[in-house]
Amino acid sequence: MSDRKTTGFGVPNDIDPHHFVVEIPAVRANPVVVTEHFGLAGGTSGLPDAVVRCKLPQDHWNVIRKELERVLNERLKEKKLGTARWKSGKNQVERLLGRELCVLLWAVEAAPKEAIPNAIRNWTGLKPEERWWLFAMAASVTGTSDDVDIGWRKAIRVAMTENPTGEEVGAIRAKNPRRPEERPTLPLFERAK
Repeated sequence: MSDRKTTGFGVPNDIDPHHFVVEIPAVRANPVVVTEHFGLAGGTSGLPDAVVRCKLPQDHWNVIRKELERVLNERLKEKKLGTARWKSGKNQVERLLGRELCVLLWAVEAAPKEAIPNAIRNWTGLKPEERWWLFAMAASVTGTSDDVDIGWRKAIRVAMTENPTGEEVGAIRAKNPRRPEERPTLPLFERAK
């Protein structure tokens, strides 16, 4: 274990660090609210103190919470940091892990419940850097809780929930095989006679 002290999911024990808060209400009818807190940088240079990034229905949260906890804790163990568990109330999440968390939440916030396992599988298949990039693209214009299913947020939902696995693509192709004469050709690849 590292000597570095953290709280929650890897948040440094510094004075007002940049981090995310996942607030899980005790009342199941209320949504899970994810807020990005900018720490000491907040309130300067036009940066707000905090931004509510997502309000996720609890039934959707309950489908993703265990896998999300597992992935975040694996990442913390890699860095030899303490792990955490989701609890009712405020859960702190380190800023980069929070960005990754938002990508999954944005993928499922407007998705039908039956598509959520697909989103989890596709999200876990991404590298952290890919999740950070997706967060940056979506957050630049559509990063608040009011921006559900708009622009990059919609693209993330479609990519994560509708993207089939290689096995599924193979099965679809097997049902509808193309004959070689049906494949399009380009003049560039034709041999001169």
